[in-house]
Amino acid sequence: MLFEDLNLNRPLLNALDDMGYVNPTPIQMEAFAPIMSGVDIVGIAQTGTGKTFAFLLPLLKLWKYNTTDLHPRIVILVPTRELVVQIVSEIEKLTQYMPVKTYGVYGGANINTQKSIISQGLDIIVGTPGRLMDLSMSRALKLKKVKHFVLDEVDEMLELGFSVQLNNILDMLPDRRQNLFFSATLSPEVEIILNTFFVGAKKIQIAKTGTPLEQIDQSLYHVPNFYTKLNLLSLLLEQSEEMTRVLVFVRNKRLANLIYDAMSTIFGEVIGIIHSNKSQNQRLKAVEKFRDNRLRVLIATDVIARGVDINEVSHVINFDLPDIPEIYMHRIGRTGRADKNGIAITFVSEFEMDYLMAIETLMHRAIPVSDTPENLVVSDKLLEEEKPVFLGDKQYRKEHTLKTQGAFHEKSAKNSKVNLGGLSKRKPRKTKTVNRGNKKRMAKRRRKK
Repeated sequence: MLFEDLNLNRPLLNALDDMGYVNPTPIQMEAFAPIMSGVDIVGIAQTGTGKTFAFLLPLLKLWKYNTTDLHPRIVILVPTRELVVQIVSEIEKLTQYMPVKTYGVYGGANINTQKSIISQGLDIIVGTPGRLMDLSMSRALKLKKVKHFVLDEVDEMLELGFSVQLNNILDMLPDRRQNLFFSATLSPEVEIILNTFFVGAKKIQIAKTGTPLEQIDQSLYHVPNFYTKLNLLSLLLEQSEEMTRVLVFVRNKRLANLIYDAMSTIFGEVIGIIHSNKSQNQRLKAVEKFRDNRLRVLIATDVIARGVDINEVSHVINFDLPDIPEIYMHRIGRTGRADKNGIAITFVSEFEMDYLMAIETLMHRAIPVSDTPENLVVSDKLLEEEKPVFLGDKQYRKEHTLKTQGAFHEKSAKNSKVNLGGLSKRKPRKTKTVNRGNKKRMAKRRRKK
C-alpha cells in the first residue's frame, strides 16, 4: 500500500514525498480509517513502528482552516520535553504546505513567553503534563474547544509520576471529543486510565507487548563489573567501523557521567551525553549533533529513552540492564526503525541475571550470547556498590542492599507473635484495695518512722 491509497490531501502527500516516505507502516494503515471515522482509539505498537504519523496523518487530514477561534482543537500530551520537540518537528514537516499553527510547551522554559504565543492563536498544542496543567490553571490555555485529544506514551507518564496532572487534564477537557491513545506497552496502571476515560475505545494492537522487532539483531556479553564493561565498550568502538551512530543506555546519571568521562578521554569530541541534570539547550544540542553525525556515541539515561527519535541508529548498547523489562524494549527500539535493520548489544553482570531472565521471559526468547573478546582487559577495580560487604561468615554485595525493603521485613519465627484471639493466658496481677482510712494510717506510720 502507498500513502496515496489513504486518500490524503495533496499538501500532505507533497510533504511525505519531500521526506522520502512512500509506504505506510501497519499501525498507520490500521489506525487511519477508525480515526477518520471519529471513534476513540487505543493503539498498541512497538517503538519505532511509526505511531506518531499514525495519529498525525488522519488528524491533519481532518483539520480545517479556522480564523475565528484562537483556542487549539488538537492537544497532544507526551511525557518528556524531548518528545515534545520531536513531535512538533514532525508536525512542522508534515504541514509545510498547510497554514497550521503548532506550538510545544514544557517545563524549564519561560512560561510568560509560552502564554504570549498561545494568546496569538493555535491549531495544535503539544505539551508535557506539568506545563500544560500550569497553563490551563492560569487560564492562558483554554481546553474547552478541543476536538481531538492524543495521549502518547502514557505508561511513561505514569512512571514519571504524572498521574495527578493527567487525571486533572482529562477532567478539564470537553466531554465531546475524540480520544487517541498510543503506546508500546499496556501496563495495569494504564488499563485503569483506559477503563476510566476511554470507555468503548477501538483497540488496535499490531504486535503483542514484549515482542521484539524482527529486524533487530540482539546479542549479549557476560561481563563481571562496571570497569570491565568500560573496557569492552572501548574495545568494540575501536574494532568496529560499522558502529557509526551508537546509542548507549545506562541506568542513572552518575554512571552516565563516569562512562562519558572515560570514553571522551579516549575518543574525544565524538562522544555526547544527555540526562535530566543537563540543561534543555545541552540536551537538544547533543541530540542535534547526534542526528547530524557530529557525534558517534550518545550516552543516555532511560528518562529520555522515549524522547530520542533518530533514524539510522546503527547500534544500541545496553551498558546495564533495566529492572523493568519493558524499558529494555524501549531501548532497543531506538534502532531497527522504519523497516531497517539494527543491532542491540547488552552487557550483563552476574548480579543482573534476574533482570535478564525477566526480559527474556517477556520476549519469549533467549538473547544469544557472544564470546568475550580475547584481548578484553578484565578489571579488578570495583564501584563502591560492587564491593563485597562482610557480615559475620557471610558475604554480600552492596548493590543487593538496594533491593531490600528497609525497615519493613519479616520477623523470625521465634520473634513472631500471632494473636489467635480468645482470652489472654496471662494471669491478671492482684492488687490490694486501699480505702481512705487505710491511707491515713499508712501515712502516720511513715511519719513516725
